[in-house]
Amino acid sequence: MLLKLSRPVVARYQAFIGWMRLKLNRVQFMVYTAILTGIVTGLAAVGLKSVVHLLQEFISQPGSRKFTFAIFPILGLIITVIITRLFFNGFIEKGIGMVLRSVARKNAFIPLSDTYKHLVTASITVGMGGSAGLEAPIVATGSAIGSNTARIHQLDFKERSLILACGAAAGISAVFNAPVAGVIFAIEILLTETIVSYFIPLIIASVTGALCSHIILKESILFNFKLKQAFDYHNVPFYILLGLMAGFTSLYYARVFKKTEHGVHQLIKNPYLKALIAGCLLAILIIAFPPLLGEGYPTVGFLANGEPEKIIQAFLYQFEPGMWGLLLIAGAIILLKPVAAGITIGGGGNGGNFAPSLFVGAYLGFFLSRITNLTKWFSLPEGNFSLAGMAGVLSGIMYCPLTAIFLIAEITNGYELFIPLMIVSSISFFIVKHFEPYSMETKKLVREGQVFTHKKEDNILQQMHLGELVQDEYERIGIDKKLSDLVALIKSSNKNIFAVVNNEGKFQGIIELNDIKKTLFEPRLFERTTVKELMKKPPATIFENESMKKAMDKMDYTQSWYLPVLDKDKRFLGFLSKTRIFEKYRESLAGKADLYDEEEHEP
Repeated sequence: MLLKLSRPVVARYQAFIGWMRLKLNRVQFMVYTAILTGIVTGLAAVGLKSVVHLLQEFISQPGSRKFTFAIFPILGLIITVIITRLFFNGFIEKGIGMVLRSVARKNAFIPLSDTYKHLVTASITVGMGGSAGLEAPIVATGSAIGSNTARIHQLDFKERSLILACGAAAGISAVFNAPVAGVIFAIEILLTETIVSYFIPLIIASVTGALCSHIILKESILFNFKLKQAFDYHNVPFYILLGLMAGFTSLYYARVFKKTEHGVHQLIKNPYLKALIAGCLLAILIIAFPPLLGEGYPTVGFLANGEPEKIIQAFLYQFEPGMWGLLLIAGAIILLKPVAAGITIGGGGNGGNFAPSLFVGAYLGFFLSRITNLTKWFSLPEGNFSLAGMAGVLSGIMYCPLTAIFLIAEITNGYELFIPLMIVSSISFFIVKHFEPYSMETKKLVREGQVFTHKKEDNILQQMHLGELVQDEYERIGIDKKLSDLVALIKSSNKNIFAVVNNEGKFQGIIELNDIKKTLFEPRLFERTTVKELMKKPPATIFENESMKKAMDKMDYTQSWYLPVLDKDKRFLGFLSKTRIFEKYRESLAGKADLYDEEEHEP
């Protein structure tokens, strides 16, 4: 019934779109689409944050301060798994990796269900205490909203990718009320090839998302701080040390998280039992260290505002840990947060590592500054170091140093810490890139050859499909045929290369016309020479399931202008030539023009 009612609405809106295309030029139409994407994504982010805030307020009520609050993460994982199994076919592709895969493999098409399933599952997982973040789900949701908005507006691949990134930018912007960070995130993570005119739709979508959250949400729900101490250049050596610590902490986090997630996911096959056991393990950690509950932003606020002693109020046991006790608690939380996040995601929950990285970074900055201050030789601003630590670990875990710098600068309502943020983020990023070229979000996709990089040539090859470039009009000849048969084939063909196959149709080799010119002028050899004697092995072969990057690499190292393409049974499909690849390459380059370069409609 709902589908029948929606069809006339869609038809009317598409008619309206057709009218808009006639009235607006291309850039204006893209701006309109970006605004629409920003509004919808901003409202989705507001809804997600509001639901999670209400759930966490309920869990944190004074009456639930005893051991009962640890039950909620168990219920959250079980309910998430039930919803996933009943309504989403038992599987949800999570995180930013899903968006990158969609851009690389599916031409920026994301299923419509992704516009709401991350909202539903993440709100339950995190809202009920799962130790994960909301940012990755809202990026996935915003990207899905952008992709489907672009599809409805009948945009091409380049425009779809841009509007998809607009959705992601609006999501980050709305969650943190940080429009600049939203734009930088979209460029740094999703749009590997950015053209100047792309900034306009990105900025508009990001500002629209930020306005939605700023107008609707209360300031207490938004993640922001005010600096209490100015930057002191005398502390630069300690910021350098913090950058080093953030880099190695990021490596530790990524490896422990992946091992924990994989271990929990593989250990138990039954999804409901897995959720129950993972929930119990998570509950034990949260009982011991309550700041691990949910996103953990309340205690991050204590650290960033220079009030770490308030963290003790979040603990179940009422005791005074003393100076060293608070340090031990902070150190334990740094080490256990990736375990808690891995259990949450591996147990069937939905969330991301954006918030956990900020959480770990805040505790790391506090840990370094507090232990230094205990020496009585220095007086480091603990709040500032917590903020810089957040930028450092976010940069190291998510591989987004610019996003980390601008995000912390924006949520502190100023750029006073810009220099230390740059120092810590860049050092952390340099360290993790040295040991791990790709982030944990993209490592699997890179191994599969399904993710874009910042190398333009590789990106263009990634968009090409081998099946579209194989030329199958080349002639085949049996390996047991005579030279006379080959001569007859040459007379009727305009090609200078031929594939040799056996009786089963499997590829055996090739014959090039230049190699047999002299033989062709020896009629006495026509019946005495077989094709098998004339053929040669090609320098390499390409299989139909290989990526274009791998195929081009084979052509480069063999110095071949064309290579045979085979199926999995080694049957000959055709030849792949560099000429055809270069033609497609030029077409792709021509399609990447600036939005303003193409002819516009007159309004």
